[in-house]
Amino acid sequence: MAARFLWAVRRRMQPLLASSAASDGRGRLCPFSTATQRTAGEDCSSEDPPDELGPSLTERALKLKAVQLEKEVQDLTVRYQRAVADGENIRRRTQRCVEDAKIFGIQSFCKDLVEVADILEKTAECISEDTEPGDQKLILEKIFRGLSLLEAKLKSVFAKHGLEKMTPIGDKYDPHEHELICHVPASAGVQPGTVALVRQDGYKLHGRTIRLAQVEVAVESQRRL
Repeated sequence: MAARFLWAVRRRMQPLLASSAASDGRGRLCPFSTATQRTAGEDCSSEDPPDELGPSLTERALKLKAVQLEKEVQDLTVRYQRAVADGENIRRRTQRCVEDAKIFGIQSFCKDLVEVADILEKTAECISEDTEPGDQKLILEKIFRGLSLLEAKLKSVFAKHGLEKMTPIGDKYDPHEHELICHVPASAGVQPGTVALVRQDGYKLHGRTIRLAQVEVAVESQRRL
């Protein structure tokens, strides 16, 4: 601040010194003559006031920027930690849901099968050791009705859950759906390469084969010469 004050005083004194040198009649060149003044003025004007506030403002700006960056880093760190925690919670919930689906995925199917078991149990109650010989016909009728009801219930349960029985008689042999047991000669109405007889029914679950049907496939019979 002192250097700046001296610089300002010198600027103000220059016009006064120049006017006093002009009023002097001796005409000798004074140390403060016009040329000297011009030179001195140029030298003084070429000198800039010392920049003492520059570094201080720069340091303050850098410190402020550093504080702002530190706050941003802290904010991003907190957000990252929250995102990691949320991802871990989602992963755990998803894993729990998958485990529950594996355990209780067949809950609805089992609930329907319980009704089938009830029908089978009631049908079995019709047969007892104390049954009199004259009641055999009535018992057989009850068993037949119970088995018919059981079959209808099973078909309803299978259809509800997408379980379908395959009936491939007359269809072309498909190794993805049929298990070949043997070949039989083609008869009237049965084309060679098609299913002639089903030994065991196959099943599909929502269009996917879960059990192959055991079949006999017709082949063209060889003629004897």
